[in-house]
Amino acid sequence: MKILLIIGIVIAIPLVLAIFTKKEYQVEKKITIRQPKINVFDYIRMLKNQDNFSVWATMDPGMKKYYRGTDGHPGFVSGWESQNKNVGKGEQEIKEVINGERIEYEIRFIKPFEAIARAAMKTDSVAQNETLVTWQFDSRMNYPMNIMLLFMNIDKMVGNDLEKGLVNLKQVLEQ
Repeated sequence: MKILLIIGIVIAIPLVLAIFTKKEYQVEKKITIRQPKINVFDYIRMLKNQDNFSVWATMDPGMKKYYRGTDGHPGFVSGWESQNKNVGKGEQEIKEVINGERIEYEIRFIKPFEAIARAAMKTDSVAQNETLVTWQFDSRMNYPMNIMLLFMNIDKMVGNDLEKGLVNLKQVLEQ
């Protein structure tokens, strides 16, 4: 009987803790690129260009890709499917474009798990030929999986990939 009580407590503690744990998370990284704002924005608004700088796009060179719609405009979808468990299957859709300023995406992960995230890339002029690019990623983990947020460093996990992607973007645009 004591063993069942101990097992029940061990199971109950994380479930109760998850009730009080945040469900949403956001990661944001920035880099300055020596190019005029319009040049940078015109490049990042094209979703297909992420293949040239995004860490995630290069994880599996053999992944299958498909596209629907007009790139750089709301409704454009870029999809992928990979046997690599770190890549999986999903699609990204341009939701909003604020010309010259910001592009917003919805990312729909299908495999190895289902989830929806939001991402955005924003450009700000620092000087005539310098642009600050901000890449944001935010999502949520539903109860009871949100308990993992207590033990995961999301900023490091996702943030490192965003930072590497921004460094790659800088290299591409400053060539």
